[in-house]
Amino acid sequence: MSMITIDILKKLKESEDKVEFKKGEGGNISYDGGSKPKPSDRRRCILGYVTAFCNEGGGYLVIGMSDNYPHEVIGTKQNLGAVGELESKIYADTGIRPKLYELYENQKRVLVVEVPCRPAGKVFKFEDVALMRVGEELKPMSDEVYLKIIQEQEPDFSQQICEGLTISELDDRAIFLLKDKYSIKQNNPKFRLLPNEQILSDLELYKKGKLTNAALILLAKKEILQKRLPQSKVMLEFRNSESQIPFDNRIEFVEPFFLLIDDLWKTINIRNGSVPIQDGAYIFNISYFNEEVIRESVNNAITHRDYRRSSEIVIKQFPQRLDVINAGGFPVGVTLENLIKTPSTPRNRLLAEILQKTGIVERSGQGVDKIYFNTLSEGKAEPDYSKSDNFHVNLKLSAVIEDRAFALFIDQVQKELPENEKLSVLEIITLNNIKKNCPKKDLDSEQVSKLLDKKLIEKKGKTNAVFYILSKNYFDFTDEKAKYYNLQEIDDNQVLNTILSFLSKEEIAKMKDFVGLFEDKLSRRQVRFRVDKLVSNKILEQQGEGSTSIYKLSDDYIKQIEVLSEALHIGMKEMEKKQNPQNQMSKERPKKKE
Repeated sequence: MSMITIDILKKLKESEDKVEFKKGEGGNISYDGGSKPKPSDRRRCILGYVTAFCNEGGGYLVIGMSDNYPHEVIGTKQNLGAVGELESKIYADTGIRPKLYELYENQKRVLVVEVPCRPAGKVFKFEDVALMRVGEELKPMSDEVYLKIIQEQEPDFSQQICEGLTISELDDRAIFLLKDKYSIKQNNPKFRLLPNEQILSDLELYKKGKLTNAALILLAKKEILQKRLPQSKVMLEFRNSESQIPFDNRIEFVEPFFLLIDDLWKTINIRNGSVPIQDGAYIFNISYFNEEVIRESVNNAITHRDYRRSSEIVIKQFPQRLDVINAGGFPVGVTLENLIKTPSTPRNRLLAEILQKTGIVERSGQGVDKIYFNTLSEGKAEPDYSKSDNFHVNLKLSAVIEDRAFALFIDQVQKELPENEKLSVLEIITLNNIKKNCPKKDLDSEQVSKLLDKKLIEKKGKTNAVFYILSKNYFDFTDEKAKYYNLQEIDDNQVLNTILSFLSKEEIAKMKDFVGLFEDKLSRRQVRFRVDKLVSNKILEQQGEGSTSIYKLSDDYIKQIEVLSEALHIGMKEMEKKQNPQNQMSKERPKKKE
């Protein structure tokens, strides 16, 4: 939806055109229902309308105009000077990302909240109730409508017919590349010689004399694509600093996919750098931006994006980070938690199938695997999808090599393993998590078992305090042997020394302090057992019972330490005497009188 105007708003009808008008002269429209006790009254607030409109396919909440037709401009002080804050707050509270803007007529201000359409299969709720508009009211969604929504399958936009598009409007160079890549991938040189109409038909881009949206996106001439589907463009923005908001340069790519993808990579690569990594006499370079990772990220954005939304794909390139943002959240069934494990169903299945058949991608749903595999294998931070939501996928890729040794180790392991045992993406993710000391509960038990079999990790601790570390080979390889021994199971002497060190500074401690000292090394039960033993041996003194107990060094133990310290001091003095008898004699001999 493009920004609406006051003239258009005046002619809209509330129920037919999905718009709600509120006067709100004094800026008194409630944000979240405030202190109103009745649920039906609480819903008639900004969050209630945003939720209902989103559920119904999008719409407008207009504050500062009368609800009588034709709608007169009244003017409002609603969220005056704080429109950006309101937009951010709505997103934080609902997960819906509206557009807010102010319109003016004769200096009278109108606030427009433009609500997007919900993703397929997704229902939004206000105070745990899915809302819909019924006349003037906001009412709980009927079971029938609710069930229909959550059972929705996303339509394949790429498979739909692009009415009026002709073969003459397709780019000859793009078709040539399609033929060439398909013939190489399928090992079928004769495919290049087939008429355009036949190859388009064979690939289901041309059905019953009509071209599909996939043909438009992959092959249409630049001017046709710009006219028919302007949101298919890719915007590449350069910034010299990650904190910078305005871009230093912006390039639009409006070409069909088969021409766009190579030009886009070449443009990104102009500003690419690399880091030399040395393994003995062998030196190799790791690029800031790995070509396969960037291509897969763009391929994913193009095949998974929602072309019904008006925003284009945006790539933000910084010196050492690159972001890829596309419209439409993760496909149905995919979340941040299962992103790697769940085979994704592309939102544009036909488009994805063409890229697979032409060798652009290996198989549908494998792109994220490659992104993780290459990024972690190069010792870089995990790809970051955490800023994604129901309306956008936001991928952040770091160019910084955080752990060169890990990159070299993975490279070495892969060279030594037989072809059928080489590390998978899930094994590399698990190795990386163990390197970062992730708790056992966050590790994939199946991958842990495989890594134990390959002797790439070791199991330490017992019962609830089991933990895993990278194998000794890793620490030998990285020349960090001391670190390996520091990660071993903790013994009673280490427990005692750690507790003594803590109490020498803090004097008293609670059980939770001791548990915190040995986090991931000992379970709470094991810590309690050792502390009780120190109490029974009169090293620690316990005051109080249960959760209110505090511990300190016992007076008897402090006296023992003082006696030992004094004995040690005397012993050191005696040793000095024996080692330096001449110095001692000269000190004891009286001086001659002058």
